[in-house]
Amino acid sequence: MSHSPSVWTVMVALLGTHLAGMGVFIAVPVLAPAIAAEAGIPAALAGVHTALVYGGALISGPLAGAFIHRYGGIRVLQGGLAICAASIALTVLAHPAALAVSALACGIGHGPVTPAGSHLLAQKAPPNRRALIFSLKQCGVPAGSMLIAAITPVIAIAFGWRAGILAVAALLAAMALLLQPLRGPLDAERNRSAAIGNLRAAWGAALGSLATLRTAPILRRMTVMSALYGISQFCFSSFFVVFQVEALGVPLTEAGFRLALAQAAGVVGRVAWGLVADRVGAAPVLRGLGIAAAASGLALLLSGPGWPGFILTLAGMGMGATAIGWNGVFLAETARLAEPGKVGATTAAAGFVFGACMLVGPPLFTLMVQASGGYALGFGFCVVTALLGASLVRGTGAVARA
Repeated sequence: MSHSPSVWTVMVALLGTHLAGMGVFIAVPVLAPAIAAEAGIPAALAGVHTALVYGGALISGPLAGAFIHRYGGIRVLQGGLAICAASIALTVLAHPAALAVSALACGIGHGPVTPAGSHLLAQKAPPNRRALIFSLKQCGVPAGSMLIAAITPVIAIAFGWRAGILAVAALLAAMALLLQPLRGPLDAERNRSAAIGNLRAAWGAALGSLATLRTAPILRRMTVMSALYGISQFCFSSFFVVFQVEALGVPLTEAGFRLALAQAAGVVGRVAWGLVADRVGAAPVLRGLGIAAAASGLALLLSGPGWPGFILTLAGMGMGATAIGWNGVFLAETARLAEPGKVGATTAAAGFVFGACMLVGPPLFTLMVQASGGYALGFGFCVVTALLGASLVRGTGAVARA
């Protein structure tokens, strides 16, 4: 591909990258009941898996800016996907240590994915369509979660849970190869002589990007909001299947299908909220999504074995449309507010804070389940974090469109 690809080509490529990348977050939690039975660990430890993935992302994410500068955004995406493919394959060993190493290494591979994607897309997205285009790109997150939640339980029932894991690894590797035609035109401006050998210096520069959050109150508030919303998002995604199987007695395939429907609602939500945000501004959209996510979490908190299945499905879809649907609007607004040429670094800084909170949120959900013997307290935690995030948006009018 000798000509410069259009914004839509780049967006579709990044959508596919996010679709495949979600395998590192969703595959193990979805298959947790089967994996836990063989590994001899509680299925509720899915929250620890999510935290370890984000722990790995904290190692590599802040370095994304340096690697993008040296190798280019496409090469960084390819390398990250390849690491994820090899790492998630370790899960098939079904040993607690292998599960932990796999999750941590998957996070290292995935850490630079969002900053590299934002770097590539910010160069081409027109200002009047930025929220929509970023939201479309981020649709790969719920779309990937939907695909994995729907397909891996079916593969697991037919061929065993290891086949489901290996299918995800194959998807990650295939996506890395499919990006190759974009390498030349999109990475042409990389600095081949930029030094990254001194990792200590690279970390210093990367962590220095956190100063952007200290000196920009708007970005700081948005970043904290995103972390609070993210806790609701990933606690829901990590535990919705396990909750249905363990607390409600729902079959694994049915529980996975309901999560797939919730993620499908997230796909629709990300597109719809991007369109709305381009018209009315980001603030009212982000605030409304937090309140609606809290309402959906409340429905899950109150649910029990006697509830009709369609109500549980609707509650999950409500959570998907809101707790999963906010991300594209947030990333578009971050790209708009970032200093010129620092979109990738600013996104990486926000991702560092986000990941740090993910180290705490899902494990806290796990502890609440273990301590209370049920899931109501954990879903109450999701309600609180969503409302706190919404209150931060209300605390500043600066999130609104300029």
